[in-house]
Order: sequence, then C-alpha cells, then structure tokens
Amino acid sequence: MAPKFKEGGTVVAFSGKWISWAHTVLAYSAFIGALVAGPRLVLVSLWYILTARPNSTLPKIVAGVGLFRTLSCGGWTYVTSTDDHGWHDIFMISYLVATLPWTLGCLALSPHNPTALRYRKLLAGSFFGTLVPLIYFFIQHKIHKVPGAYTIYAFFEWALILFDVGFDAVTALDFEGFELVVRDLKGSSRGNKQQMADIVFEEEKGKPIGTVFGSGMLWTEALDAAADVYTDFPLWHMGLSGYEVIVMCTVSPFILISSSMRSLIIQNLRLVHSLSLSGLLAFLISTPEYRLFSVGFGVSMSCLAWSATWYAEQFQPPRLQSRVLAWTTGLIASSTAKFAFSTNNPIWPIMHAENGGWNKTGLLLAVLAVARSPTVVPSNRGKVDLETRPQNSSTLAGLGLAGLLFGMHSLLSDSSTAILWVWEGFPVRGPIAANGVLTIAMMGVGVLLSIFFQEAVCSWASLLLAGAGAFLLTYYSNWFGYMGALVLATYLTAVANPLIFSAARHGPVTFGLGFFAYNFMVLAHVWIVAYAFVPGGPLMREHTDWVMTATILLLAAGIYTLPSGANNNRRRSRPAKKILNRSVSYYIYTLGMIQLMALAVSYLRFPTNDYVPYNKDEKVITAGIWTIHFSLDNDMWSSERRMRDLIKELEVDVIGLLESDLQRIIMGNRDSTQFLAENLGMYVDYGPGPNKHTWGSALLSKFPIVNSTHHLLPSPVGELAPAIHATLEAYGELVDVVVFHSGQEEDVEDRRLQSEYLAKLMHDSPRPLILLSYLVLKPGEGNYNTYVGERSGMRDIDPSDWDRWCEYILYKGIRRSGYARVSRSTITDTELQVGKFVVGQSESSNERMSEDDVPPGLRFPSVFRGQGVRDHRYHVFDEPRYFV
Repeated sequence: MAPKFKEGGTVVAFSGKWISWAHTVLAYSAFIGALVAGPRLVLVSLWYILTARPNSTLPKIVAGVGLFRTLSCGGWTYVTSTDDHGWHDIFMISYLVATLPWTLGCLALSPHNPTALRYRKLLAGSFFGTLVPLIYFFIQHKIHKVPGAYTIYAFFEWALILFDVGFDAVTALDFEGFELVVRDLKGSSRGNKQQMADIVFEEEKGKPIGTVFGSGMLWTEALDAAADVYTDFPLWHMGLSGYEVIVMCTVSPFILISSSMRSLIIQNLRLVHSLSLSGLLAFLISTPEYRLFSVGFGVSMSCLAWSATWYAEQFQPPRLQSRVLAWTTGLIASSTAKFAFSTNNPIWPIMHAENGGWNKTGLLLAVLAVARSPTVVPSNRGKVDLETRPQNSSTLAGLGLAGLLFGMHSLLSDSSTAILWVWEGFPVRGPIAANGVLTIAMMGVGVLLSIFFQEAVCSWASLLLAGAGAFLLTYYSNWFGYMGALVLATYLTAVANPLIFSAARHGPVTFGLGFFAYNFMVLAHVWIVAYAFVPGGPLMREHTDWVMTATILLLAAGIYTLPSGANNNRRRSRPAKKILNRSVSYYIYTLGMIQLMALAVSYLRFPTNDYVPYNKDEKVITAGIWTIHFSLDNDMWSSERRMRDLIKELEVDVIGLLESDLQRIIMGNRDSTQFLAENLGMYVDYGPGPNKHTWGSALLSKFPIVNSTHHLLPSPVGELAPAIHATLEAYGELVDVVVFHSGQEEDVEDRRLQSEYLAKLMHDSPRPLILLSYLVLKPGEGNYNTYVGERSGMRDIDPSDWDRWCEYILYKGIRRSGYARVSRSTITDTELQVGKFVVGQSESSNERMSEDDVPPGLRFPSVFRGQGVRDHRYHVFDEPRYFV
C-alpha cells in the first residue's frame, strides 16, 4: 500500500523533471561531479517508482544497477588515478560495465512515451556504436603505437560521457507527471495554500504504488563443478609413474548400474555432493601424493553426484534443464574466475594462502551451495523405466556425452586456451589473453541458444558448422583460426542440454560409458605431445587433427541419439513451462552478470605496453634462462608468485622460460606467462601453442618485441624442439634473442640436426644476438662446437664454466659484462642463469674483473650473496662474475 499522508500545508512543490535537469547540468559541468550524487539517487528512485509493477523483478534489478552506478561513479570521482590508479580504474570500469544493463533495462521499462523512447534509442545506439571506434583506437594506441590514436580515442571517450548523461536526461520527459512536495505537517511554516499536488495525493490515498527498494534479489549461482586438476607426477618422472590410474576416478557413475546403489545415492544426493568437497579440502594436505588421492576422491564423488542428479531428473524436463543450466553456467563462471586470476583457479588444490589461493572462501561458498541445493524427489525413485527408454544405442549416447565433456574441458575450461592455439607471435595479428572475454561471451551465447533455439542447435547442420569451426581452429592461426574457436565454443555450450538429457534417458550405464570414453580422449590429447615417454606414443605423435576429428565424431554419435523435436517442448504442461521460464530467467540474469564481470576483467588485464627496463641509464639488458617445469614446485604447489619474486629481485629485463606450455587438462589448462607478464610489466610471446605439440618455450621482455617467429626444429625420433627468434627494440637499437629447448640426451641424431639448424639461424642474423637455451651437452664437447664457434658466430658467456649440462647463454655482436647462476630453492629442478649485456658496445675479452671496479648499474643485486633470500643465492661460484 502507498504511504498515507497527513494533512498539512505545502512548503514547496516542483515538477520531477527538474531532478533530471539538475542531474544533467551538474553531470555536464564535470568539475562539480561530487554534487551529482544527490540528483542521481533521486533520479534512480523516481524511475523505480515510475516503472515498478506488482510481482515484477526487473524494476528492482534496474534500480539496483542504478544505485551501483551511482556508488561506482562516486568511487572514480573521489579516488583519482593519482590517489590510487588501480581502484580508480576498478570504479571507472564498474560504472561503464553497469551502464549496459542500466541502458537496456530502461529501454525495456520505458513508459508509453514515443518521444522519450525515440531519444533513448538514439542515445543508446550512439553510446554502444561509439564503443567500436573507441576500442579500435585504444588498441591502435596501446598495441600498435599509432601516432595520434590516443587523441582520437579521447574524443570518443568524451562522446561516451555525453551520450550517457544525455540518456539519463531523457527522464525529464517521463517525470513531467511527477511533482515533489515538501509538507508541513505541524503547521509551523507559512506554506502556500493547497496546490494541485494535494488533490493528486488525496485521490491516490490507499492505492498501491510499491516501495522504492524491495527486499532484494535472490541470485541462484551454480558454481559446484568437478575439480579441474590432474597433478603432474608423470611429467616429473618423465614417463609413466603409476599415478596415472587416478585419471580413471571419473568412471564412478558405473556404480549407478546397480539398482540398490542407484536408489541409495539418489536418495542421498546432498551427502554425495558434500563428499565431493574433499577435493577443495586437499589444500590442507602437504604431501603431494595424499593430496592427489584427496582430489581424485573429490572428482569421483562429483562425477557420481552430477550423473545421479541428471538421471534422477529425466522425467522432469524443466528441473533437468535447470540442473544442466546450473552446470554449464558454473563452467562459464569457473572460466571467468580463471580469467580474473590469470588462468589459475584460486580454489584449486595447488593453491593456498601463500601463493594467492582463496581456498577457504571457495570452501565456504561450496558448503553453502550444497546446503541450499534442492532435494531430488524423482517419480521413479531411481528405477529404470524400460518402457520409455529410447530404443537406439546407449553406447552412442555415452560417446556423445564423452565428446561434450572432453570438448568443454580441453577447450573451454580456460578462456585463453584457444587464443594460445592460434598465437603466432609479433607483430600481433590475432587475439591476446585479454580477448578471452570473447570466448566467455560466446559460451554464454551458446547457453542462450540452448534455451531458445534448441531444435536448431540439435540439427546436423549445426554439427557441420561446429566441425567447420574445429577445422579452422586446428589448421589456421590468428583471428581467422580464433573465429573457428568461437563457433565451437558456442556449439559446445548450446548442445550440452540435449546431450545430457539424451544420456539420462538412455539409462545409468550411459554416464559410466561417457566418462570412460572421455578418459581415453584425455590420454589421447596428452599422448600427441608425450609420445616419447609413453607406450604406443609414436602412433599418436603430433596428431591434434585426429583428436579434434574424434571429438566431432563423438558429438555426432550423441546427436544421432536425440529424439526429434529435441526435448519435446511442445508437450509440456503450462505449469511446467511456468516453472521452466522462472528458472531460465535466473540463469539469464546470472549469465549477464558473469559477462559484465568478464568485460571488466578484460579491461583491467589489457596490456599497458609502457614497460621500462631496470637499468636504462647504463643501456643494460639483463637476460636469463629458466626451465620452470610447468609452474609446479617440488611440493606440487603453483609457483608463479615465487618465480615472479625472484625474477623481479634479480632485475631481469629479458627471460626465456622453458617447459612452459600448461594448456592441457593434466596441467589444469593454465598459462603462467600471463601472470608473470602482467605482474612484472613485460611483453610476452607465449611461444608455439598447444597444437604445436611441444612442452613450450616463452619469452618475456621489458623491451618492445618488434618481430618474433616460432620454429619447430628437426626431431625425427624424440620430442619436438621449440624455439622463438625475436627481435627487440632496446635503447633505439635492434637486438635478437633466441629461446630454445633441444631434444633429450638419448636422441643423439635429433640433437645434431637441431644444432645445425640453430647454428645457421644464428649465423644468418645480421644483428646482435643472445641465445637463452637448454642444450643437454658438456662444455667443449660434441654439439657444443656447433653452437659456439665460426659456424654460428656465437660466443659462450663464460667458457671457463665447466659445470654445465642443460642451460647455456650464448651471444654475439654485443658486450657481455656479467654472468651469475642463482639457486632454484624448491621452485623447480633447474637453476636460473642470468647474463648482463651492454647495448651499443662490441664484444670484449674473457678477462674477469672485480665487482668493486664495476659501475653500480652493471652489478647484480647483492641480496643473493651468502645465504641469499628464500634459499635463492649465487651458487657454483658463490658470486657473480664480471668481465672487462
């Protein structure tokens, strides 16, 4: 009911349109932005009063967004970029992101006022249309350094502000029918006689007009997904270790074949979901093996719980669709969380408080999610209904489920996976990590397609389109290849609901078969790169195309089992449709919120490209080489932060990272170079992508990378040898850097061919060159004389250092001034080697000099002398070496 007003004289009364005009004038004045908050809050309140309807949640949502915009506007107004650049950007991006739902919500709720609606559409179209050139010129300025691009960008930025404020100004046309009144209820003022407003209030007494802000919105979030981690024991053992059997923990749904066990599990689903949380508790276990077992049990229970949930809901399509929407939305939310945390999920068992983990927060949210999850009450209590079971093969339905699970896990569990598939180096010709928001957006589009166009999604034509996308992703690079990835991402999330529905209708055995086939796909996509260490590996060598083809064929098997008309929407009763529509609306809202978060993260992660070397006055390049062993330390904890600290404290300007490709399921689909580049302020070449079948090589540089080329060196027998040949612009001169990982010791012919290939590559370079490498040889013996000498034109950074086997730094055409070897602590199994080079000076002799005679800008940090810090110290020589 509306509030009832007592009689009293009117002190002041004015039209509601003046609130809009006051907001417009103050906002356009800019310099008195602090005064805008009052009119803006009143404007949002009046808009809610104008649009509120009984049993309608959209006005509440729009009002909440409006309040959030007001608060975030105050944030970037009061906290300037000088005060705190990070928080200023967060508030600014939050405001711009919230503008999208505010604009769309206002358009949807606009009263019947043709003039106001026309102006709103014009200004909204202008606002969103301006975003395209705004982003274009922002990229031209930040990435391509185009002169004058920032000026044009600034014009479009101001145009956005003008359109945004103008959009809110249109409310003046709607508020003309409002009159704001200040009443004197005690008669202590000399108010005017009764005005028109009094008559209006008298007539409206007792009529419901709603409240300004209701009790709030209930957002149902489904973030309980199976653990995404398989720890890297096989990679540490460089072969089969025995722990690989844990991969089979996902076949726990075979338990559902037993009718008694199936009935017991379905009646206790909340308990089974609770047991899956053991994977989240694994961070409390320090012993890697035991932590692996805890994660394996958690994954097993999660697979069992979800399979039982889907099977139990098969005769209640609206509830089943709600469960599948929760699952796919949870995948998108997980991918967005990894996007925000630079490809690490903060609640993984390889994370803890010291390396950036949010394990306790994640565990609390998971417990709350399980506690509030509804109890399944199936009509058949887990019994198999033979009469309604489809007549086609449950095996095919299981294979379809396997294709879905593998496609999602291998390509969509991280937003940058497909981006690294199509990355080809500098100059940038395709997407970068910050463009992962596009992958997340298309996953959301796929969910919407599964809701509104399910019959089209289930067609063979859609499958052919997905196959075309897979073909483009596999065989093409840059933006063209990424377009194929976006098509495939859309299809996978769109087809999840019908394939899972089909699996549920084909009986409980389908889920066990699906996960079993999925496990073989996981092993296959590892075998294609680990062929040198596993039985039967040569058969799968470098066959990403086979794995991608198998994925599409598995999906085709699932599509074949679908009934005509997808899940028979036309046969649903009206109550069922009503329940479904209400459930769907929640997930659409949730998807919208996730997409806005991803957009904000994308902006905050966009590279600034304004990086400065540590010792620019001396024109020094401090270059290092490090084999990081897949960013897991010796105790199986994520090691990115420890690596960052050491690289920063050593003041390394250019570093080559080897064994850096983590974009596979067994490694969590991660990429540590993104975190390192963004935290250290460096350009990054991710190196050959996951589809190039190497263990990875990457280059990070404080200097702009003018050009880079990826090489796969001859490897007729053993693992592929990756190399990056990059040209840097250092202090106005061009300097080449090569990062290289050779083959294994036992592959003698491979290493000989690789040494000849690389020697020619380095010899043909007309510029100063630094090689950061992993060579597997003894100084002065065998292929060493191919890498060092006349054939390559290269010199060893310290020919007297006889205690080397793996890592080497070579150079030519530039002065080497220092060399150091720093112990690894427990970060990895290999030390960090570092050299200092002076740009613009020619090569010098191997004569050494005392550190006392070295200018301060050419010295290595003294903090690593003696015992060093965190078990990092100068070792072998116990101090750096300097050269005349």
